[in-house]
Amino acid sequence: MSQPSVTILDYGSGNLRSAQRALEHVGAEVTVTSDRGAATECDGLLVPGVGAYAACMAGFTDVGGPQVVGRRLAGGRPVLGICVGMQIMFDAGVEFGVQTQGCGEWPGTVTRLDAPVLPHMGWNTVETPAESVLFDGIGSDERFYFVHSYAAQTWELGTEATSPIAAAKLTWATHGSRFLAAVENGALAATQFHPEKSGDVGLALLANWCRSLS
Repeated sequence: MSQPSVTILDYGSGNLRSAQRALEHVGAEVTVTSDRGAATECDGLLVPGVGAYAACMAGFTDVGGPQVVGRRLAGGRPVLGICVGMQIMFDAGVEFGVQTQGCGEWPGTVTRLDAPVLPHMGWNTVETPAESVLFDGIGSDERFYFVHSYAAQTWELGTEATSPIAAAKLTWATHGSRFLAAVENGALAATQFHPEKSGDVGLALLANWCRSLS
């Protein structure tokens, strides 16, 4: 099988090199660039994100990220968001009382976790759905690495059980409050945790995503 081509969108935010190394380790041919053409034409697009929602969204908008993601999803071409790269796929994010518009690919607003200790930093287990592509072969006791204080805490599109038209596979985690740790919704998938910093189990997840690109 040929190597899938993956573009990591460089918009000034994210663990670009660690994500690149992880993807290359699992067999992807990786390009790190802000070029819209490369981001549109590759087999898989990875959208990283670290830091404040508003700053990430500003950088993402500057490189035409919302348009690239929209075009890819219109054609059923896979996109994977990581951390704030997941959060900006929702309608909006609220930080320090300021609401910032997101990409709007998913309805809902990213808000601060209700937890005694923030940020949520370190390893945590997740509750995975049946027949997940990302978590295929990954045990329920495995832990992933999180660094965040905000997350999507509700899902408004429906799931397989309630809305086959808007089927989605949801993975949850808990830190004070329950939040979405990952979403698989057609060609758009995302994780709140950092698979590129989650050791062997994170590599297994990225390998699963790369296999789905063929």
